[in-house]
Amino acid sequence: MSLINPYSSQSLPQTQSASSTGIASNTQETARTGNAFLDSVALQGEPETPEPNSQELTQSDFFALLSQQLSMQDPFKPVENDQMISQMASFSTVDGIAKLNEEILNLNNLTSSSQALQASSLVGRKVLIPSDTGHISSDSPEVNGVISTPTSIDTITVSIEDESGQVIKTFEVDGSAGGNIDVSWDGLDKNGDPAPEGNYAIKANGKIDGKSEDLAVSTYAHVTSVSLGNTTTGAILNLRGIGGIQLSDVLAVTES
Repeated sequence: MSLINPYSSQSLPQTQSASSTGIASNTQETARTGNAFLDSVALQGEPETPEPNSQELTQSDFFALLSQQLSMQDPFKPVENDQMISQMASFSTVDGIAKLNEEILNLNNLTSSSQALQASSLVGRKVLIPSDTGHISSDSPEVNGVISTPTSIDTITVSIEDESGQVIKTFEVDGSAGGNIDVSWDGLDKNGDPAPEGNYAIKANGKIDGKSEDLAVSTYAHVTSVSLGNTTTGAILNLRGIGGIQLSDVLAVTES
């Protein structure tokens, strides 16, 4: 019994070339792998080319590489089914992680919006911020704040400075209780005249172990509006005359 080589030239029918029949070859046709499943899921037509700077492997790239791998394989040592399934499973995993990241981003955006809605209840109220700068106006002619002391101090000297850094008034407060000491400035300068509308800094100084040291000061500011912000900053509180501050930086909230 004689064997016929299925790959010999004698067993192949003689056909005319595409150029001789006047039929142009379709260069955009997707390469066939011989696997019915792969041919059915592969994208038809020329795969989209990613941007020059893109480092992502798209679905089109994956099927193109897989088709090329199958077409170049040794017919006597074909790719094992488990290897092919493993490659497809790996791609599915990566694709699933990308979709999961997108869902997490959408969830973060939703959380930011929800946080901004909750923060909107602070509009019209005053919040304590980690800044020694306060704003006075005709509607709010005084500045309140908190002086933080590491220990009890008999006398704390408070200086009020305008935006140019000039001291317009000084006074003393009792710091014997230690900890957080309330401080209030009535908005009047050293001559008893109302200070012009604007921003003013409250500076505090006291003696600790016989040495004069500057003390941390926080001030209250009026919340005028709330901005959505983004997933990094969260909700932003817009303060009268001060600017914006992250909701997470607020130290305390007053009733009015």
